[in-house]
Amino acid sequence: MNPIKRLFGQTAVYGLPAVISRFLNFLLVKLYTDAFLPDQYGVVTELYAYAVLLQILLTYGMETGFFRFSEKNYTSDQVFSTAFTSLLTTSTLFVSIVVLFSRQIATALGYADHVEYIIYFAFILGMDAVSAIFFARLRQLNKAWTFSALKTLNILINIGLNLYFLLLCPHLYKEHPGNFLCKFYNPSIGVGYIFISNLIASAVIFLSFLPTLFKIRYKFSFQLLIKLLGYSLPLLITGLTGAINEVADRIMLKYLTVVPPNVPNPHEYVMYQLGIYGANAKIAFIMMLFVQAFRYAAEPFYFSYAKEHDSNKVFADIMKYYVIFAMAIFLFVLLYLDIIKYIINPRYFEGLNVVFPLLLSRMMVGVFFLLSFWYKLTDRTHYGMVIFAIGSIITLTLNYLFIPKFGYIACAWTSFTTYFTMVVISFLWGRKYLPIEYEIKDILFYIVLGLVIYFVFKKFYVHITKPLIKYAFATLMFSVYSAIAIVREKLWRMFNFSFIKS
Repeated sequence: MNPIKRLFGQTAVYGLPAVISRFLNFLLVKLYTDAFLPDQYGVVTELYAYAVLLQILLTYGMETGFFRFSEKNYTSDQVFSTAFTSLLTTSTLFVSIVVLFSRQIATALGYADHVEYIIYFAFILGMDAVSAIFFARLRQLNKAWTFSALKTLNILINIGLNLYFLLLCPHLYKEHPGNFLCKFYNPSIGVGYIFISNLIASAVIFLSFLPTLFKIRYKFSFQLLIKLLGYSLPLLITGLTGAINEVADRIMLKYLTVVPPNVPNPHEYVMYQLGIYGANAKIAFIMMLFVQAFRYAAEPFYFSYAKEHDSNKVFADIMKYYVIFAMAIFLFVLLYLDIIKYIINPRYFEGLNVVFPLLLSRMMVGVFFLLSFWYKLTDRTHYGMVIFAIGSIITLTLNYLFIPKFGYIACAWTSFTTYFTMVVISFLWGRKYLPIEYEIKDILFYIVLGLVIYFVFKKFYVHITKPLIKYAFATLMFSVYSAIAIVREKLWRMFNFSFIKS
């Protein structure tokens, strides 16, 4: 089978739970933004920003290390046993320490009245960190459907509980207060039910993995652990700096937003801005749906295919096709933004201007991910650490300088600037150690084509008053891009679109 076709096929399978997740999460965003005011939703935005950083810290690159050493002179069970033991030990220590100091942590973050939030997240993060190595094993064994089924189960449990706590229970509590379905419901918990739903979903998945331990030949190796840590710890630094690039804006926005004079409640104003930014950023995460699915499929594929004689050509083609599809998603979201924006409550629409730069930023995340394999395949992970460190410096500096003046729009453009810079650095550095002849002219052609189509659309769209004509115009512009890409690249040959003649 064509390796690129196989990769995109696996992307579709791995992407199934991501597609379901993002689609249902969009419904949740609508639910959240309807149920909570922006300052309340700001709490969710902030705590999940910290969760991203801590999740990277707790997995410390073990997933990639597992893939790498499973391809070397070790059995898969031996590598898994060693990585699992390490993650279980560190996660248990983390949960214990956080629970012990939960009150102090909650007070420092401004949630002294909600210590339970900190405890919830401690257990969520601990269980998710251990579950990550089980998911990595499924990917390494090419059990894409099992991977997807478990991810989907996690999503459905989380979604179901959110709907129960935030939609059904409030209705029953108001209309039928004696109903047994809301017997344990407490309206004062509020956004805490979002975290409780996540906790239960994570616990179910964690427990479902435990029987796997009885099916493997457990063999812990301290010598292998040292090698795993030596390979993975630079990826921890890389992951942490990468996470800083992802979430520092949401953390810094809380502390750098300039509150106008005469605002009666400065804290509420700041959390309002954070909530507006967090909700609108969810729209741009449609791009991350594709990037995440692509990442799940590409990581094991690149490690296993690197030994093939045509690997450089295949990797170059993958980059081009990624950009083609990513720009299609970019256009789709922006051309139909007048429809897509209703995944959030209209009171959040004032922040829609962040969608354009964040979509470009998320596309660059995928480009950088594909470029990053040069240092992973050549065991030069310390270079990745340096690139991400540069990105973090840019992120922290630009946010510090421009958030006080421009607010959350500065966060969005800083994100794009950071990842664009990292792409350029990684590309130039990678040419020295793993030269791949990327089709730069073609890649730039599709990026420029997408941008030109969007700006032409934007110029004329504002003058169209009838909705049907607006959507017809959007469809025409999207069709132009799609037709050019399909004809120019003869995409039907790769995907067997037999109804199109060459």
